[in-house]
Amino acid sequence: MSLAPYAKLLAVKRWADRGLYDAVTHNIDRLGADDATLMMRILDHIHVVDRIFQHHLQRVPHAFRSARSDVLPALGTLAPGAREVDDWYVSYVDRLTPAELDETIDFTFTSGKPARMRRSDMLLHVCMHGTYHRGNAGALLQLRGIVPGRDSVADFLEESM
Repeated sequence: MSLAPYAKLLAVKRWADRGLYDAVTHNIDRLGADDATLMMRILDHIHVVDRIFQHHLQRVPHAFRSARSDVLPALGTLAPGAREVDDWYVSYVDRLTPAELDETIDFTFTSGKPARMRRSDMLLHVCMHGTYHRGNAGALLQLRGIVPGRDSVADFLEESM
């Protein structure tokens, strides 16, 4: 199995996440209190799921009891954490072998249900999950007249040229 598509997807995820955080950081004051809280919940959920699967990929336990933080973190705390985990994923996939990418890992969902996924499926899940929720966040920004960060693979490739 080729690692190249996973490396590209994770590079796009990191780039798109940074664009979204930039848009939110510069415009959070333009959102009302309810919208700002909703935005932070979306960003926190993306981040927590990224962290949970980071632990699963390393086969180490985590303390998350759900796919969101017990206490909603501030943007100033969440943004650096998101940058860190995005960098970790990009570095992680660069170190994997094709055999490791295809390896199956047993883990437990936060619901307590046992699960089994290949590393490749976990990485795909993290990328697709982030894309879905960045879309939620982008729609919220657009409803308030705020331009969200660019998010597509085509946009990423255009900026990379």
